[in-house]
Amino acid sequence: MRGAEMRDVATKLKSVGLSHTQIATAPLVTMDAAKRSDELAALRDGGVSITAGMIGFPGEDYSTIAMIRKTGGYLPDEQWPERRDLTLRAAELMREIGVPLLSTHVGFVPTSSAAEYATIIERLRELADQLATMNVTLLMETGQETASELLQFLNDLARKNVQVNFDPANMILYGAGDPIDAIRILGRHIRHVHVKDAILSDQPRMKWGTEVPFGTGQVRPRRFLDALEAVGYTGPLIIEREAGDERLRDIRVAIDALQHAAA
Repeated sequence: MRGAEMRDVATKLKSVGLSHTQIATAPLVTMDAAKRSDELAALRDGGVSITAGMIGFPGEDYSTIAMIRKTGGYLPDEQWPERRDLTLRAAELMREIGVPLLSTHVGFVPTSSAAEYATIIERLRELADQLATMNVTLLMETGQETASELLQFLNDLARKNVQVNFDPANMILYGAGDPIDAIRILGRHIRHVHVKDAILSDQPRMKWGTEVPFGTGQVRPRRFLDALEAVGYTGPLIIEREAGDERLRDIRVAIDALQHAAA
């Protein structure tokens, strides 16, 4: 869920039978305190609970995979101080509202042999240690690395409060591998899950795949749910739809696909 006007958001969520959501924190942390309080109260009064916050950053360019590789997350040196501070402000917001999860794309993690690898390890440890004082866990959203690369990074990072926000569609959109295999690899590190679907591009890792309503692409709902159950995941399933002109309709499609797969 992005933006303000949370009363309207709560109404729409209730209209499709949903009672929880993630929230984009950027609009809230830049909002004055009274307005922010009103927006969050509207969500609570509408009977909607928050599972996690998410944060993106000014200057990130998702026009192509090559551009987001250059501009994304915590790797660009010039943007690091601002993005660190925005993350800490978002984490403080999550602490205040009692939601201990904050998700983001940290940027394309370099190979472990690259000089930049030590830099991203250092920066993530700094953030993790500061978030730990707020009892907030940073969730790395999947897609930009293969599951095995992400697992190695998490092991090298060695911070218990850095875990995974698993997005199966992102694995396909970025060409980062089969999402079902990725669930098996990442297993116990998965703390939060997106329900999203996509179709692989004809140039994986170079050209974006295509996001589609969940249940109509290459993420097979039954296999997806079975894989999550097999690794012991019992957390929320958050339907995310970032493309298309009829997103509420597409959310209903996703709900139907989940219900059919779980039957």
